[in-house]
Amino acid sequence: MSRVYNFSAGPAVLPEEVLKEAAEEMLNYKGCGMSVMEMSHRSKMFETIIQEAESDLRDLLSIPDNYKVLFLQGGASQQFAMVPMNLFKNRVGDYIITGQWAKKAYQEAKLYGKANEIASSADKTFTYIPDGSDLPISENADYVYICENNTIYGTKYKTLPNTKGKTLVADLSSCFLSEPFDVKNYGLIFAGAQKNVGPAGVVIAIIREDLIREDVLLETPTMLRYKTHLDAKSLYNTPPAYGIYICGKVFKWLKMRGGLTAMKEQNEKKAALLYDFLDQSKMFRGTVEKKDRSLMNVPFVTGDETLDALFVKESKEIGLENLKGHRTVGGMRASIYNAMPVEGVETLVSFMKEFEEKHTR
Repeated sequence: MSRVYNFSAGPAVLPEEVLKEAAEEMLNYKGCGMSVMEMSHRSKMFETIIQEAESDLRDLLSIPDNYKVLFLQGGASQQFAMVPMNLFKNRVGDYIITGQWAKKAYQEAKLYGKANEIASSADKTFTYIPDGSDLPISENADYVYICENNTIYGTKYKTLPNTKGKTLVADLSSCFLSEPFDVKNYGLIFAGAQKNVGPAGVVIAIIREDLIREDVLLETPTMLRYKTHLDAKSLYNTPPAYGIYICGKVFKWLKMRGGLTAMKEQNEKKAALLYDFLDQSKMFRGTVEKKDRSLMNVPFVTGDETLDALFVKESKEIGLENLKGHRTVGGMRASIYNAMPVEGVETLVSFMKEFEEKHTR
């Protein structure tokens, strides 16, 4: 069977070139006689792999020297606890709730101090991003927290909130490396790799060094302290070694394709194909306010659950996989991450046109 077009929200499509290269190296990485899966994380060879991965990521994002890069485990969900545990001084965090993941992070922070919901789009089922120009930022807030791209609901911040001088913490899991951004606008960024960067199991954190402190909350376990991982160069314990190796290959793939500026152009082209069709369709409609649409995750519905189910079934039959929407939104969702080729989106739109013609006669 040939490869399908995989529109999964994560674990998600990876570049075919990366997978082929990894397949070639599976049994014998660079003549060492073993797979990276079998390699000691203390070996010189793996040290080179993780150092190159960090170096290439720094190049892609022009990461300043005073920001540290960590390769961690536990999924982005573990960061929901690590952020307050490591950043709380006053035990106050301000949260903007734009979907399920920001809400979970907010609830987790409540376990360690005071979490304030300073804005939310729950009133319209998270179909927009709240205005962040003049928020009621708490005077003693240790940080302001956002989930920048909402995988489930298909929204994306186009303008970062005005944090009034407070540190901005952002979950970038589903938009990481999809376009250029200025790392200096944030104090702490984290992203689960399984959407745009690599396999599930790796979390990348980029943290301004003044935020990596000894004086974290006393109840913070050793493994959940950023300083533990910084001091050990992300090798405190056995890291997700193979996942980091694949991430490193994806970083090189991105650089070869012209970096994040070229990636943004490609992603805008793909998203425009799908959104332009949705905007003129008589059957399908997007669920997000136009100004806040994500380039990565595109939810859409017909308004008829039976038709939605038929669409998912028939699309699967022609090799368009994982288009079923999240249960909280229903309908369909196309995740069109970096590694999704333009041809995949063209095939999807072509099928949507045929489906519409067939069912509106």
